Amino acid sequence: MSVQELVLRQRTEILNALCSSGSAEHLEQVLDILLAQGELIWEDYQNIQVPGRALYTNARQLLDLVYTKGLETCGLFLAALKQVLPEVHGGGLTFSGCCSNLEEKEEYQSTSTQTLLTQRPSLVSKLQCCIDGAVKVLVISGHFTSADCDEVRLPIHTPSQQARRLLDHVRSKGESAAKVVLQYIQQKQESGSPLSQAKWTPPKEVLKYQKKLSSSVSAQSCFLSTYGGTSHMSLDDIYTKGELELDHNCVDVHGPLGLEDILGTVGTVNEEADTVLVSGDAGGGKSTLLQRLHLLWARGSALQDFVLLFPFSCRRLNSETRELSVQELLFQHCCWPDREQEEIFQFILDHPHLILFTFDGLDELKQSFSDEHRLCCPTLRAPVHILLFNLIQGSLLKGVRKVVTSRPEAVGPVLKKHLRKEVLLKGFSPSGIDCFVRKHHRDPTVAAKVLESLQTNTALLGLCHSPVLCWIVSQCHKELLGCGEGSPQTITDVYLMILQHFFQHQTSPKSTRGLDWLQEHLKTVLHLGKLAFEGIGATGYIFSGPDLETCGVTEKDICMGFLIQSKNMSSTHSKCYEFLHVTMQCFFAALYIVLSNDTDRSTICRLFEPRNMKETGLSSTCFMACMSSTDKQERALEGEATASETPNLQITATFVSGLLSQRHQSLWLHCCPTAVMEKRVRQVSKCLSKGMQKHFKSIPQPVEGEKKSMHAMPGFIWLIKCIYEMQESRIAKCAMSKLEVDHLKLTYCNIGPVECTALAYVLQHLRNPVGLQLDNNSVGDVGVEQLLPCMYICNSLYLRNNNITDEGIRKLLAKGIQCDNFQKIALFNNKLTDACTQHFSHLLKTKQNFLSLRLGNNNITEEGAKQLAEGLKFNHSLQYLGLWGNKIGDAGTEALASALESSKSLVWLSLVGNGVGSAGACALANIIKNSTSLEELWLTDNCITRTGVECLIQALEHNTHVISVWLRNNDLSLEEVEEMTQRESRLTF
Repeated sequence: MSVQELVLRQRTEILNALCSSGSAEHLEQVLDILLAQGELIWEDYQNIQVPGRALYTNARQLLDLVYTKGLETCGLFLAALKQVLPEVHGGGLTFSGCCSNLEEKEEYQSTSTQTLLTQRPSLVSKLQCCIDGAVKVLVISGHFTSADCDEVRLPIHTPSQQARRLLDHVRSKGESAAKVVLQYIQQKQESGSPLSQAKWTPPKEVLKYQKKLSSSVSAQSCFLSTYGGTSHMSLDDIYTKGELELDHNCVDVHGPLGLEDILGTVGTVNEEADTVLVSGDAGGGKSTLLQRLHLLWARGSALQDFVLLFPFSCRRLNSETRELSVQELLFQHCCWPDREQEEIFQFILDHPHLILFTFDGLDELKQSFSDEHRLCCPTLRAPVHILLFNLIQGSLLKGVRKVVTSRPEAVGPVLKKHLRKEVLLKGFSPSGIDCFVRKHHRDPTVAAKVLESLQTNTALLGLCHSPVLCWIVSQCHKELLGCGEGSPQTITDVYLMILQHFFQHQTSPKSTRGLDWLQEHLKTVLHLGKLAFEGIGATGYIFSGPDLETCGVTEKDICMGFLIQSKNMSSTHSKCYEFLHVTMQCFFAALYIVLSNDTDRSTICRLFEPRNMKETGLSSTCFMACMSSTDKQERALEGEATASETPNLQITATFVSGLLSQRHQSLWLHCCPTAVMEKRVRQVSKCLSKGMQKHFKSIPQPVEGEKKSMHAMPGFIWLIKCIYEMQESRIAKCAMSKLEVDHLKLTYCNIGPVECTALAYVLQHLRNPVGLQLDNNSVGDVGVEQLLPCMYICNSLYLRNNNITDEGIRKLLAKGIQCDNFQKIALFNNKLTDACTQHFSHLLKTKQNFLSLRLGNNNITEEGAKQLAEGLKFNHSLQYLGLWGNKIGDAGTEALASALESSKSLVWLSLVGNGVGSAGACALANIIKNSTSLEELWLTDNCITRTGVECLIQALEHNTHVISVWLRNNDLSLEEVEEMTQRESRLTF
């Protein structure tokens, strides 16, 4: 196939590779090379790069032009594409026939303007880091006006785009301007002044400020700040790494991510963006992770590519009511320079790539992210949230790297398009829980007892996957180890335990005996509850003295330890307070809803009303009834909903469900009239039932011939968790009795061990077996263990991309073997090795109704394949076997083929990307020759040569039942492919 035909045939793939990232950089680099090679003239370039036209349209224009220019241009185009595209984008393209290398033209041509074209790629690279210097010499020489300078240095453009604009402007100015630029670059090189900023040191005033800033950051970061830094723990002593993953849409990366990968290149999806998002659930360890990054930078142990680091808390920024410029924001909210403020800020403007901003808790900002109010000038004043949004999207200080943390619910598509990448923080792994508990307790005996208690209570172990819950459990170890009525099962149980723990530590032991401890501290609970309740209603997390007085909060209430002093940025003269953690605030708000006589009777109904859980409109209307008229007017005037309201309302509703559980009735006996409590229980039960019914009614009728399927809508998992918190099997049974589906799809639902516990509790009440699809979540080994109680109702289980290891599979299959309905499992892209295959082998030997086993993209080698083969020899039911993306090789393939050659049930077999050669293909030919059931065989992306394909063709001559054998991307020439396609049409190359 000619290179011209290759360009035409791969047109869609090339367009996608050039444009899918949303950045024009790849297209512009290809254009640079083609200009330099003389394959495009300047008019061609201008016809392609039309300002304001869509990126895909420009790329199509280039492809059309390249194709019409003929073979040589197509070959050079493919060579340029191969050089420019990273593996992640160009991996699926074929470059055969293109030029092996792109030779540089002579460094200087007859004219300087010609040199700007022939050396364009290297000039763009050299100019990126010295735009300002080049512009300055052009102004001095009289070639550039201030308008030209502004045009080149538009802040919305990246350094490489600015370099190209400069070259384009210089070319339009003529030969003398071109000479000035080339001489400037040559002088910089000859003087040894590196254009790439290597071995460069910042000015003295910046270094002095760096020292002060790092000292300030270190002081703020050296002790654990989350959970109020209750025990004044050194961060070094307590920090435990959480599980970090790339967003599920990223190209797969094997191996765990470290802190250094957050700002590294791995997982980058948009190279032109500057913002990295770290998302995770409330209490998942986001603030502690940022604190760790800050401390490592301040000590010089990490992030040393950044000269200055500016940490911000969005919770604190809520308190800033003034309009500020970027300079005021940096220096007033982080660290004030002793002198030379203007010089330091100019350094930040001139060297954005050396600066790092961190914004903790974007979900706690009062305003939802928007990119409608654009601001490009760093000296203009604006409301803080407008500054923040423009920094994140790159309109302000383009090139400064930003790390933002948020809960996933608060991250919409508007924000995602401005992200360089997204990293998911998934809480503790089982080893992380062990590590944290041992660090928390210096006495190894106590730590061992706590861990032993967790191992005997799998529900509580699942909860400890969340760092904030793990901290509570560790903090309350005495209560945990002395539980007379059984250890905690739900999140509400854990928070009641910390409530009792704090009260017992602040009052005499005699006064908190028995179940009367809550009654004794009821006033404190109601005071703090009202503060929390009204705070959530107003998206408020920091409270002033007047706020506390309004809610009746006294000094005694403060001394209980649930509130900690907070630095209010807008008022340094008065004390301000915040709750230990946002989940603690939600818990106290729930206590107020349950115990107070002052809440409106419709509060519970509004709290659970789905329409109030949307991010459009004022989502906290359920709290409005309890606010003063002034507060209502202020909220109505604001008119903007915040993304944090919905998750906080949901957490509060979850706690309300748990607090109204029958298990806790004895606590409320003397705190609230029984009739009132019973009415509130009925209200919650009715709301949960009504909410589930709305989800069930949304299930579409199945297409004829397909199974009835329900794809979980937003809020479904939350309702399941509320039902679990109530621990009322009657409600769970009633809800599930009305769910009539064959397949329940819960993909991308942020399901971890906590959610698995709730799912198992509810789903075990289904009347008929169901296929449960949990792909692309964070189930892990702990979550797998939580799912075991509902295994008997699952006929198929899909757990793709869930961080499951061999240990999780061991427990899962031990249970699965006992479940008659269990017939299918899919475990693509987990952390499985050969160690798990003995358990699958046993399953295959034991269950003669098992239909489908899919283990693609794991770490199974030929040894694992041989182990599987031992089970396959005795299995007479398996129809689908998927092992793509492993390392089985010829020896493993031969073992599988030997076990399957007499199979009368196998319909589909995939060994894609397994290093299978001709020996393996010849062994598989025996299956084709003997099978009466096989329909599809997938052998794409292997190393099969003509010999192996010949064996497959001969076998197909004896089998008319096989529909297709897939052989794309093997070791075959184009001529061999064409010949064999003509001989056997069922081969797909």
